[in-house]
Amino acid sequence: MTTRTMTTTSGAGRPPSEGRAGRRSPGRTRFTGVLLIVLSLIPAAACYVVFSWWLPSDSERYRDYRAAEPCSSRAMEQGRTDCLSTWHLTVEETVNKPAKKGSSYEATLTDQDSWRGTVSFGDPGPLLERLESGDQVTATAWRRDIVVLSKDGVRQNTSEAPRDELQMNAAIGVLAGLVAAQALVFGAVRLARPRDYEPCTWNPYGKRLLLTTIAVCFGVGLPAVWIGIPWWTVPAVAVPVVVCAAGLMRPRPSRSAEGGV
Repeated sequence: MTTRTMTTTSGAGRPPSEGRAGRRSPGRTRFTGVLLIVLSLIPAAACYVVFSWWLPSDSERYRDYRAAEPCSSRAMEQGRTDCLSTWHLTVEETVNKPAKKGSSYEATLTDQDSWRGTVSFGDPGPLLERLESGDQVTATAWRRDIVVLSKDGVRQNTSEAPRDELQMNAAIGVLAGLVAAQALVFGAVRLARPRDYEPCTWNPYGKRLLLTTIAVCFGVGLPAVWIGIPWWTVPAVAVPVVVCAAGLMRPRPSRSAEGGV
């Protein structure tokens, strides 16, 4: 009796040690790397805009609003808008529609001179939900925007009122910066090692890292807004957490791979 010995190879006649690396095209891999580096410039630019313009602009606007004083008669005559002017208006109609896909909270106002305008709110309370057609309200305007409505001592800020919510600005900027860093690193690794760029792949490491980055940035930014801590705590906390998570989630080679089995 003749005994036949059969050997099994992976793929089309290649030994198992070649694996997926033998099927990769270095040229295509390098092209993908260049594309990732170029694309990383988009979130990097967004990060720069957030911290160089958007955040300082909102901060300055909020400080100016907090420092604004009621307009004097002379200021009203001169048409100044950097002070707080008061107007007595009539409610024509209100919109109070909470919805899962898109809520709408608005009040349409008129005055005796046939002026008509609509102001928006972030939520229905405490004033909007009480308003009815024909109600008289007091509107506070600043820089040509109605920022507060009040009636019988109940006040509510409109959507145009400056808010001290710079923490979310910072969270968006940090998110953009970290996404840019991830794309840059993944692209650079493909250029340097076109045949062996793991674990810098989209699935599973890249996807998990991106989702973790989003969760951390907003998971730090939102509580920072609610608590009222300074905006700079967002990058101070979020960046180290994401860096540590990137290291912990990085796939480790198995013992068999390390031993060359």
